[in-house]
Amino acid sequence: MKVAILLANGFETIEGLTVVDVLRRAEIECHTFALEGNEAITSHKIKVQADKNIMDEEIKEYDFLVLPGGLPGSTNLRDSKRVIELVKEFNNKKKWICAICAGPIALGRAEITEGKNVTCYTGFEDQLGNCNYKEELVVVDGNIITGRGPAAAIPFAFEILSKISEEKAEKIKKAMLLK
Repeated sequence: MKVAILLANGFETIEGLTVVDVLRRAEIECHTFALEGNEAITSHKIKVQADKNIMDEEIKEYDFLVLPGGLPGSTNLRDSKRVIELVKEFNNKKKWICAICAGPIALGRAEITEGKNVTCYTGFEDQLGNCNYKEELVVVDGNIITGRGPAAAIPFAFEILSKISEEKAEKIKKAMLLK
């Protein structure tokens, strides 16, 4: 299983990098993909060197697509034609699509939330499309995993890991003293 994490300028540090941290602890193949060039700057002005660029066609071979929140990171994801194309393609192939905080607004723009149970950061519900909005930290519906905000970063990352390996998720939770 391979996981692609999309890093747009203005992404929320904890939401993007927690997923990378948890998955790499579990030795899951995961790469960050920048929307511009090969780096992104977080919403807290931290410069992050991405592994790859979103235009790399290899991204289509991945099994999971992860969209962190943060501003203006989420709007940069939502407004990227390439991101919307990838979200639609992953959805059509029933691959995993994971978005946290304001990140799910890109799922609304891609029109894949119709009738789905979805969560997001308070105040962005109106950009999710015709979905069933839930006020829970993490929501899973079919091939879509959504998280509510920064406090959901660790549970969101572990939900993604559990879809790859429950055994590895339990092992890493224990190693991180999460239990």
